[in-house]
Amino acid sequence: MAEFLLGVNYWPRASAMAMWRRFDRGEIDEDLARIAGLGLRVIRFFLIWECFQPRADTMDRAMLERLDWFLERVGAHGLRAMPTFFTGHMSGVNWLPEWTLDHTMPAERFRTICAGCEYPYGIGDFYTGALLEAQRLHVRAVGRRFHRHPAILAWDLGNEFTNLREPREPQDAAAWSATLTEELREASDLEVTGGTHGEDITRDRRVRLSSLCAPWAYATMHGYSVYSDFARGPTDIEVVPFLAEVTRSCAGKLVLFSEFGNPTCSSKAGVGCLSEEDMPSYARGVLERLTARGAVGAFWWCWADYAKELVSVPPFDLAPHELTFGIVRNDGTEKPVAAELARFASEHHRAVLSPRAPIVDEEAYFAALPGVVAPTYAEYVRRCS
Repeated sequence: MAEFLLGVNYWPRASAMAMWRRFDRGEIDEDLARIAGLGLRVIRFFLIWECFQPRADTMDRAMLERLDWFLERVGAHGLRAMPTFFTGHMSGVNWLPEWTLDHTMPAERFRTICAGCEYPYGIGDFYTGALLEAQRLHVRAVGRRFHRHPAILAWDLGNEFTNLREPREPQDAAAWSATLTEELREASDLEVTGGTHGEDITRDRRVRLSSLCAPWAYATMHGYSVYSDFARGPTDIEVVPFLAEVTRSCAGKLVLFSEFGNPTCSSKAGVGCLSEEDMPSYARGVLERLTARGAVGAFWWCWADYAKELVSVPPFDLAPHELTFGIVRNDGTEKPVAAELARFASEHHRAVLSPRAPIVDEEAYFAALPGVVAPTYAEYVRRCS
């Protein structure tokens, strides 16, 4: 057994997705110290694509220097980091360099924001062709710069990248994953994974984890009880372990659950949120089950509630619930869930990594989507109760 990796996803509360442009070193360093003080071991953070690659053939030197400083401070505080490329999709918005857009492809489910302005277009083919070549340049440049960097736990190829655009077929996603993983391994000699999410295994979004995750060190998954229509309620602690076990069954890999949590209600648990009082027991229940059922770790979403002043800017102008996922409030004070995560970290849990029988067969499961999810989940809960 290995120690269970407990971490948190990171944006600063004052700037959120504007972190790299605003780049308040004092706030960031204070946050990193506080995260380490809670006993959390890893932070997952995000390289806003348009900041780091303003043109297809150009990486931004100033942003890379900011990344130098950030990773140095991560290491100085005794933390490890999971940098996430091609962000890309974040909190209900697609943040994209203007040069990635396809003017024949309308933005549909998620808004496109480029340089602070909303565009009516979606991204081009993210998985092949010119955009893949630009991504290869990006990961080579970053990988070489941080070759064997001691603070980096692993690279993450993208945050819920099927929300940018679904591949035309599963083979495209698999080839994209293999190409970028090979580039990163060769350039950096560090491990690679990628941020898949619940809809990748509860809908047919033309990815198959068996091929997508094949080159990765382990699979990663994101999931939320309040976003899962098969959940028994907002406090359902079996949703996240179920998504982890479906992921492991399909990918044939160990699983790191790199996003779990829920937005905070002002009072008791609601349809789309949990109260501050309910959140600690939810966190404890999920973490105990993930640890016992073979996950290698889990990262809470996210570090902080964002400043009230951000309510009028994307993504919060249309999704105010995104302001309230933090373990600290927007004034910096800790919520009860922060103490629960610190308590769990202090117990130094060991992940139970012994082989587990698959709970689904990938081919049959995907052929039966989406109707198969609810009965599969009901059977999972029955067996685990």
